[in-house]
Amino acid sequence: FNTDNTWDDKGYELIGVLFGLALYNSVLLDVHFPLAIYRKILGLPLGLEDIMDDQLQRGLKQLLDYPGDDVEDIFCLTFEMTWMSMGEERKLELKPDGANIPVTNNNREEYVLRYVRWVLVDSVQTQWDSFQTGLMRVMEDSSLDLFLPEELELLVVGTPELDFAALEANTKYEGGYNKDSDVVKNFWTFIKDAPPETQVRLLKFAAASTKAPIGGLGKMDFVIQRAGPDSQNLPTSHTCFNTLLLPDYGSDFEKLKNLLGRAILECEGFGLE
Repeated sequence: FNTDNTWDDKGYELIGVLFGLALYNSVLLDVHFPLAIYRKILGLPLGLEDIMDDQLQRGLKQLLDYPGDDVEDIFCLTFEMTWMSMGEERKLELKPDGANIPVTNNNREEYVLRYVRWVLVDSVQTQWDSFQTGLMRVMEDSSLDLFLPEELELLVVGTPELDFAALEANTKYEGGYNKDSDVVKNFWTFIKDAPPETQVRLLKFAAASTKAPIGGLGKMDFVIQRAGPDSQNLPTSHTCFNTLLLPDYGSDFEKLKNLLGRAILECEGFGLE
């Protein structure tokens, strides 16, 4: 959400619908929204701490914390803001005749409040209204207001803590596999001994997510399905159903290690690099 984005309103509405569908169906998303987005969804007020631009946030905080009584002379600000957009300088008065109203010790808090409101609310209002329209088409009768922003974020993106022992205990097997099948036992040995980055790649390969749902991997519906007899075929997956399609490599651990490792390390989207 920013003033330079050229998406039309329908684009933001579509993102809202997709976001709502993921929430409704408990599908984790690999998105990196700031916490301010979740606060806005819940209708909570935003403040200076929600400004993403570190330099801007630091500058406004310095203005508020300045101990002297000569704010007007030191900062030389008025109730007019200036920024660059598409290579052009743009200006906006934060209040009527703002260009002629200096920022002083007495009105600096008002200046910061108006500045923050414009950045986080007014400048993106049209975009946000479209996003929220799409979101509420799916979640209108939900109880999102029961959550804290941090809890809502966990619902969307999951938790980074990955307990593969819990995932193993909750995994289902199809196509003739069971927990005692040689290839299944080798699979869990490979995953548990793998470095964290490989474990994360495996999760993304099989479930299209690098994080666990709320409650951990033990709450994830995960399936390992037999994908034919022993062969040189690489494992594949149905990410929409958290299903790993694993050929029956039998008791050959090195073969599973090489082919599964190749599959999860070289995969990219719906194809191979």
